[in-house]
Amino acid sequence: MERTRLERMMVRHEGYRQHMYKCTAAKTTIGYGYNLDAGMPEDEAFMLMRMRLRKTEAELATRIPWFTSLVAERQEVLVNMAYQMGVAGLMGFKKALAAMSRGDWNTAADEMLDSKWARSDSPNRARELALVMRTGKF
Repeated sequence: MERTRLERMMVRHEGYRQHMYKCTAAKTTIGYGYNLDAGMPEDEAFMLMRMRLRKTEAELATRIPWFTSLVAERQEVLVNMAYQMGVAGLMGFKKALAAMSRGDWNTAADEMLDSKWARSDSPNRARELALVMRTGKF
């Protein structure tokens, strides 16, 4: 991506930090000098979420050979799960993924619900996403 002169200057002046740190003003900071203590406006949070969703979808398309053959609703279930628990976390759903690869949506949904994620981490989310996986519809 082509960077503007101002962007190049800001990168040089701010520097990039992947992890949170305290800046010289003792503010919790990340990235290119982003002050987390000041909070994050919703439009910026939405932009970051959108970018992460796109990256997650692209990674799933490369890691799961049959991902792009799924209907959009089932792809969205997998992206949603990977967004929450990371792609590595999603890949731990081996039985559910195997069922999905066979088009066995009932078993896939049952396997999604037979998890710590569904029992204690995010039960409402898991029930909603399992229903979409089962039916292919929101």
